[in-house]
Amino acid sequence: MTVPPPVDDADVPRFWGELGLPGLVDVHVHFMPERVQAAVWAYFADAETHYGAPWPITYEGPVEQRLDQLAALGVRAFSALNYPHKPGMAAGLNDWSAAFAAAHPQVLQSATFFPEPEAAHYVPEAIEAGARVFKVHVQVGSFDPRHELLDPVWTRLEESGTPVVIHCGSGPLAGEHTGPAPMAGLLERHPDLQLVIAHLGMPEYAEFLTLAERYAGVRLDTTMFATDFTERLMPFDRALLPRLAALGHKVLLGSDFPTIPYPYAHQLAALHGLGLGEDWLRWVLWQNGADLFGLPR
Repeated sequence: MTVPPPVDDADVPRFWGELGLPGLVDVHVHFMPERVQAAVWAYFADAETHYGAPWPITYEGPVEQRLDQLAALGVRAFSALNYPHKPGMAAGLNDWSAAFAAAHPQVLQSATFFPEPEAAHYVPEAIEAGARVFKVHVQVGSFDPRHELLDPVWTRLEESGTPVVIHCGSGPLAGEHTGPAPMAGLLERHPDLQLVIAHLGMPEYAEFLTLAERYAGVRLDTTMFATDFTERLMPFDRALLPRLAALGHKVLLGSDFPTIPYPYAHQLAALHGLGLGEDWLRWVLWQNGADLFGLPR
């Protein structure tokens, strides 16, 4: 490749500019209500207890500062993902997310849900209100995505074609319902779902590549993938690179901004370091996200 990777955040616009892109589309960004965000950051402050390794937060700061940082990086469109860890949270998070997106046009309006009777009502309401992407976190929510209370939810999402970013792999922590088996069962019931598998399904990379190969609507996001931090904990078998290359049209940039233990530029450099070519990078960094969310080509 002739375009060198970014050396730091200030160099990121040079990187995507030399690739001939208008910027970046990031499908895996978090903006949360202040109290929820504080609780998440408190959890990561004790990361050694949970993960056995420190997890310093590179972009811990006020909302406007974080928005400015994304703008400076050239992230033209991004999600603002929220997710509940118990019943009774999701509808309020959806209201907050809708208001946040309305105030910031670069934000892809996001929503979420939990296996509860009310989900059959507030998920269609969120779609009607303009939600463009949903977030589900199987490990944090500690629920089986095949839960019977979610049948009408998945049916509605399948009918509407609304993408769902779903953290369902067993990394960085395994849960009772994480891994490829529950997702394979869900897709057998709802084969036309538009799912974006967060973190490339780490550490079950091969199994989630298989689901992306099998189902037209299954995509993968690059959140934390191939970074030095993740490679120490859950390395990617480079023998899988040809399969990842072939799925280039189904891989989307994700970062986990702001709660990442390294600069944003490192994620981009890690993807560059896979050696899959500049066309692959163009699809991942801009085109796939632009196509999924109807942004200008």
